[in-house]
Amino acid sequence: MKPSHPRTRIQRRNRETILEAALDVFSQQGFRGATLDQIARKAGLSKPNLLYYFPSKEAMHETLLAGLLDTWLAPLRALDPEGEPLDEILGYVHRKLLMSRDFPRESRLFANEILQGAERIRPTLEGELKSLVDETAAVIAGWARAGRIAPVDPYHLIFSIWALTQHYADFDVQVRAVLGEDKEDPFEGADRHLAMLFRRLLAP
Repeated sequence: MKPSHPRTRIQRRNRETILEAALDVFSQQGFRGATLDQIARKAGLSKPNLLYYFPSKEAMHETLLAGLLDTWLAPLRALDPEGEPLDEILGYVHRKLLMSRDFPRESRLFANEILQGAERIRPTLEGELKSLVDETAAVIAGWARAGRIAPVDPYHLIFSIWALTQHYADFDVQVRAVLGEDKEDPFEGADRHLAMLFRRLLAP
């Protein structure tokens, strides 16, 4: 088989345009609610042109999820077992909150996939994600046993961090509606509040 030709600059740009449009549509409509016609309109391309680059809606969705999951795991991978426990955990909270601020569509894409049964990412959840969480939970449990942080269930601590940080992306409209337009950036207030909350929870 002959090797495929490298993509031209226009082809690379069109792929990026399609994936950007698909991310918008999937994050708003979910996988089941999204259509190729919606994505094509958002991308400003014809449906046949869309299908030249991606053979199906599934192919676009899988491409987005594959890129997202690596990004999603990075903040947890950055937690240093040799670091100061409270600083490492608060640093993880901060990084997760920054992800919600900087990647809200990706957060909603992930949430929609989970809510719809995680058919396309279950192997990653049960494999790579579970292994990483198991390793991190063991580190946190070790810190608690050594008295370096307060006793805490490490898995539920991680779940709490996910819930309290991703809320600001997944429920952004609700957060901003309740706070009102005259309030500060919700992420600045959230950063201070969550640091105080977890510091009080975990201080030995």
